[in-house]
Amino acid sequence: MSSGYSKAHVDHVSRVLRTAESAPTLPVPSIILDSWRRSVQHHQLDPGSLQGPRVLEAHQLNEHRERIDEFLRLAGDEIGRLHQRVRDADYCVMLTDTSGCTVDYCIDSTIRGEYRRAGIDLGTCWTESEEGTNAVCAVLIDKQPVTVHKHDHFRAAFIGNTCSAAPVFSPTGEILAVLDVSAIRSPDDRRSQHLVRQMVIQSAAEIENAYFMYTAQNLSVLRAHALPGYVDSQPQYLFAWDGDGVIQALNPAARRLLLQRHGRIPCTIHDAFASERLPTTDDTVHYLPSLNLHVRLKVPQRPIQIAMVNQVIEALDPAVAHALERAVRIKDRGLPVLIHGETGAGKEHFALQLHAASKRKDKPFVAVNCAAIPESLIESELFGYAAGAFTGASTKGMRGLLQQADGGTLFLDEIGDMPLTLQTRLLRALSEGEVSPLGASRPQTIDIQVVCASHRDLATLVEQGTFREDLYFRLSGARFDIPPLRERKDKLALINKLLDEECERSGERIGLSEAALEMLLNYNWPGNMRQLHHALRYACAVCTDQVIGVEDLPAELSASAPADRQQRVSGSLERQTLIDSLVRNRWKPVLAAREMGISRATLYRRVNQHGIKMPGKGSNH
Repeated sequence: MSSGYSKAHVDHVSRVLRTAESAPTLPVPSIILDSWRRSVQHHQLDPGSLQGPRVLEAHQLNEHRERIDEFLRLAGDEIGRLHQRVRDADYCVMLTDTSGCTVDYCIDSTIRGEYRRAGIDLGTCWTESEEGTNAVCAVLIDKQPVTVHKHDHFRAAFIGNTCSAAPVFSPTGEILAVLDVSAIRSPDDRRSQHLVRQMVIQSAAEIENAYFMYTAQNLSVLRAHALPGYVDSQPQYLFAWDGDGVIQALNPAARRLLLQRHGRIPCTIHDAFASERLPTTDDTVHYLPSLNLHVRLKVPQRPIQIAMVNQVIEALDPAVAHALERAVRIKDRGLPVLIHGETGAGKEHFALQLHAASKRKDKPFVAVNCAAIPESLIESELFGYAAGAFTGASTKGMRGLLQQADGGTLFLDEIGDMPLTLQTRLLRALSEGEVSPLGASRPQTIDIQVVCASHRDLATLVEQGTFREDLYFRLSGARFDIPPLRERKDKLALINKLLDEECERSGERIGLSEAALEMLLNYNWPGNMRQLHHALRYACAVCTDQVIGVEDLPAELSASAPADRQQRVSGSLERQTLIDSLVRNRWKPVLAAREMGISRATLYRRVNQHGIKMPGKGSNH
């Protein structure tokens, strides 16, 4: 951007601010004008500045991302879908947190360098106090969608950009993030951005709904839309309430509907729909005539309760069941438990079962992945900090994870990756039963039961000098080894359980062909439970006929199968194909053979070869 353009922009901003009061019509939208005034009067920014935005250091960006990690995971799919819709016009998609920092970013690699030079990149910060008028800060301040087009930007550095953004609200009504689509080249007419803005608004609503359903898993949820076909796939209104009928969450559209209907947000769902009879089961879509809405109830997913250990272990691998029984007895005696197993083998799930079967089952279960928290953050995350303990600290302070687990179970996953300096503080906290938050004047008493896990052998780490010996003995009251998935005897039950969970998540009923099941049972699973879960999720996404076949499984599964097993799978696939065709044609051989393009004699030969029993044989010739 040349200095000539910069001077022209300064003159433009000055002229608009000077004449806005007396002009018959505003030369820029009021939301832009108000921001320009704040940029001059409160933030004292220079509209001619050509400096790019502030960019976070890598460790700072990680801190911002960690705070909303689960939300980022849920938003990622929709961000990718939105980018697919706008990528051909060289737009990028950004997601910022509530402090205006870009925490997720989707752009074609071929133009990323050009956009970075224009100030649009991962880690950039878009606060009004630093950058003046821009789409992100406008949304954070006014809480509504906006397009900030070219010269609408306050600073000359950004007047080539066009940005359309929309807020993403939490189920309780606060802003969670800002979704933004930006381009560094576009037509001068702001009306050219109307369609892009509508796409952003729609995607922001999709993210809101996805996060709503995730956080409301243990609540009753009413999905509603004016058209019955959209109730499940794209609900317009979402209402969630607890077992007492108290409303706990609303999406923005539902919040607006209730305010319009009652002038307030009713306390209970019964007050909200006093004139309507709400459904009590989720078996079908219901119609509410007074609101002209079609609705379906989603009953809450009950948290897994493992009060009776014997009920749990019936469906477990014998080795896992035996370990769990012993671990419960040991944990209830106050001894710490150490879980060892390969990455992805299910160590955290074992710890959850252990907690739910122990005497502390009604108290908190707090899980900490020591390998996932940046070293610069792990101390404040574990021990918390007092108000104003350091620059950037919350004015209210923060309770650490050890305090949050008070009375319950603290699960330290990948404890072998904890820095030595933190090991010393953890040992002291466990030995003394006290925790000292950063900046606090006095320690606070805690009562926690510790369960640790690692894929690395802690005794070996002690010998290598990377893990404190005294902490090792403090944590390893008893060690339990979780077998890898390839050695487990309950793979069939695990596959069925994970497939049921995936079907519940997607709202579809998907089955497994015999050939696909055989491949899943016989695969070596180097990634263990995590890899199995991902494989089933992938297969559910790509299968087209509600039955997962071999061709729907990830390529690495079939590529690793030995030749003889591939032959068996091929035979099983042919058997399943025969059965599927016969079922579709009501076991009429003539029709099935015609559908498959083979003779009736060939069909009979293959039926006999695969041991398929034909019902009513002889009646369908």
